Amino acid sequence: MDKKDMIYGTRAVIEAIRAGREVEKIMIQTGLSNDLIKELMALAKQHNVPILSTHADKLKRLSTKNHQGVISILSAVSFASLDNIIHKAYEEGRDPFLLLLDRVTDVRNFGAIVRTAECAGVDAIVIAEKGSAPITSDAVKTSAGALNHMPICREKDLKHTLKFLRENGIKLIACTEKAANTFYQLALTGPIAIIMGSEEDGISDALLRDADDLAAIPLKGEIGSLNVSVAAGVAMYEVVRQRN
Repeated sequence: MDKKDMIYGTRAVIEAIRAGREVEKIMIQTGLSNDLIKELMALAKQHNVPILSTHADKLKRLSTKNHQGVISILSAVSFASLDNIIHKAYEEGRDPFLLLLDRVTDVRNFGAIVRTAECAGVDAIVIAEKGSAPITSDAVKTSAGALNHMPICREKDLKHTLKFLRENGIKLIACTEKAANTFYQLALTGPIAIIMGSEEDGISDALLRDADDLAAIPLKGEIGSLNVSVAAGVAMYEVVRQRN
């Protein structure tokens, strides 16, 4: 990770948040507690910035500077409001087209997905506050600059987000090998959100249960799965094909 993506020290991180910097997450050394740390934690909660309790050895690997047990990772983008994204699409007479990523943690996969999503006309990518790939300068490079154009919505609870999307008339399609139907057998027109899961475990059971439909990508070879960025591309462009 590029060192310019980090801020070190409790006071420096507090001032960065107050100055309006977009903070991806804050790592605080496990067991650390004092008045300044409490102030930082309260400020982070107020601004919906995820806090991770992190072992001292990991912080040391990230930086040998005097970080005082606190390192923040800066986001390379400004996060968008999901409500605003949906409202804008409807206001313009368009059906919202969203991509929701559940625990996709690899920066290269994330960047590749963003690049394809931007080309496919996706309105926004939705990620969780915790358990998602860091949106740093590395992610921007991997996306070939698409992160500069693709709105990213960071949500605290994806299960709650699915409910919000459904209430706004958006159909939820989960990409999973557990599906009886393929993407080519489902109607993918109208307001839609495609849900993609993690590289290792796929979509969490809680989100699968809340999806309106499950859809698989047919596999003809011996290998049982596609890379998540490739699978996302297949799914997004089937939506594009049907819309056209």
